[in-house]
Amino acid sequence: MKSKLLETLNRAGEAVSRYPIVLVMALLASVGAICIVESDSEQAFTYTKFTICASMGISLMFALKMLSQRIRKELLLQLSGIIFLIGFYWILPGQKSGFTEIHAYTIAVTVLLTHLLVSFVAFLEKNKESGFWQYNKNLFVNFFLTAVFTGILTGGVELAILAIDQLFDFKFNSRIYTDTFFVLAILGSSLIFLLFNEKGLSNLEKESTYPVVLKFFTQFILIPLLLIYAVILYFYSFKILINWQLPRGWVSYLILAYSIVGILALLLVHPLRAENTKSWVRIFSKAFYYTIVPLIILLFTAIFTRILEYGFTEPRYFVFLLAVWLLSTVVYFILIKKSTIKFIPISLFLFGVFALIFPYLNAFSVANRSQKAELFKILNQHQLISNGKLNFQKKITDTVRNEIADKFEFLAERKQQEFLSGLLNEKDKKELADNIKKGSFYSVRYDIQNKFVHVNKTLKNTWEETARLMIIPEKQAVEIGNYQYLLNFSRYRNDPQELNGDRFELADQLTQQSSLKLTLNYKEEIDFGPQIIKLLESNKNKGGIVKVPDLSMESDLGKYHIKMIFNEISREQYPYNDHPSIYYENIYVLIRAK
Repeated sequence: MKSKLLETLNRAGEAVSRYPIVLVMALLASVGAICIVESDSEQAFTYTKFTICASMGISLMFALKMLSQRIRKELLLQLSGIIFLIGFYWILPGQKSGFTEIHAYTIAVTVLLTHLLVSFVAFLEKNKESGFWQYNKNLFVNFFLTAVFTGILTGGVELAILAIDQLFDFKFNSRIYTDTFFVLAILGSSLIFLLFNEKGLSNLEKESTYPVVLKFFTQFILIPLLLIYAVILYFYSFKILINWQLPRGWVSYLILAYSIVGILALLLVHPLRAENTKSWVRIFSKAFYYTIVPLIILLFTAIFTRILEYGFTEPRYFVFLLAVWLLSTVVYFILIKKSTIKFIPISLFLFGVFALIFPYLNAFSVANRSQKAELFKILNQHQLISNGKLNFQKKITDTVRNEIADKFEFLAERKQQEFLSGLLNEKDKKELADNIKKGSFYSVRYDIQNKFVHVNKTLKNTWEETARLMIIPEKQAVEIGNYQYLLNFSRYRNDPQELNGDRFELADQLTQQSSLKLTLNYKEEIDFGPQIIKLLESNKNKGGIVKVPDLSMESDLGKYHIKMIFNEISREQYPYNDHPSIYYENIYVLIRAK
């Protein structure tokens, strides 16, 4: 037992000395994840950026370590990796309000690229192909074992802490459970993975027997499932031909999923092709790429159906690019006799880099140009441009209005303020600039919707259109005037308030009885509910954020004059509720003696 423990500790020490930067990144990611949970919203965003970059650094620094074991120059490679991570951190916005879908797509693709880099970076030389499959197979198996070991270790430690807490009344802070989880799930899993990788590249690329479990999984589970999946897609293709109808948009994702998983299956059975193995493995290896060809035609038909109708967005761009990559992969393996499986991760990596940074043709540039063109097409088609500005007085349908508002929201989120401002008057320009600055891109959509005066209804109200209405004042600053006292009530705390021996109490029954009563000393009361309902009724066909000049109400209450000021009034109406939910966040009550 003692010798085994010493052996484990020695191996852990070797892993730490061999992969110090990788483990430092894992430690930083663990600390960052803990800080996210324990911080307020704005601080949490900063820690989230830090954690994302540190987590990305785990795979990136491991990839560079593998490369350094091939070409040396470890210090230079590690320094390059650290500079990249620091640069990536500063590319992300400093505040939460500045974070958009663009940053989410950039992070997702970059994370994928760093993992792809691990798979091939040590095998870029032409004479380094023999160990490529063994290397990736070992990484795949080690990753799976790491997930199992980490899950068991994390669950066991968490249960041990719970047992000690319950049995010995230690009364641990609940944070100990989340902190332990992040440390073990990130730092612990990284250490376990490195322990499985022993001495690195030289061990990972060694020839070894094909794992029995992997062989069984590939032959008897993965390939049969893919064959069933292929039959389903082919029957759907025949249905399209018989009915002569365009394919549904989501079929693109099904074909891509089938193709990518099929390519993964081919990679897993790559060494088995020459062995005396199950017949369907040999057939699948030879026929797979030919089976994809008709599906690729269906894939491009589905993609271009959506793009020609609605234009490019980033998701459609990535789907289109994956389709092009898939086509190039099929052509490569069908036409090139001396093909190499290294082509798959390397080509996918290059396509991903192209999508992120290639000038003019990257995902974000293409999406912006496409949606601008789509917006102009809609405006010109319905003659909504007057003297170079968007004419909100013209009669349009709600469908057209929603399309225009969607384009405005899309382009506003991508900071195309100058382009959008050219379509608006001075007042609307200022509102647009304020919303973009605050990161309230959904407000841009609803502001545009609500500016159209004459709208013909062609659609039933949907959740997206009218489910939520928020009425807010145009000015946040409030003039107190000659009022003497201020009371504050909130949605969550309506406790009675005392003033000069008088008791003020707010009774909120807005949703149930359309009533919001302010009572003085249990006797006299005023009901602001009818005024609130009237305000909501005047905006009943609107959704999103609606600004009004003033959001206050006045009345006498006994010996006092009351002015009730709302920071917002909201209404939510869903199909499964008979009555809308009406609520507010804070109410400020100004009081003066009459």
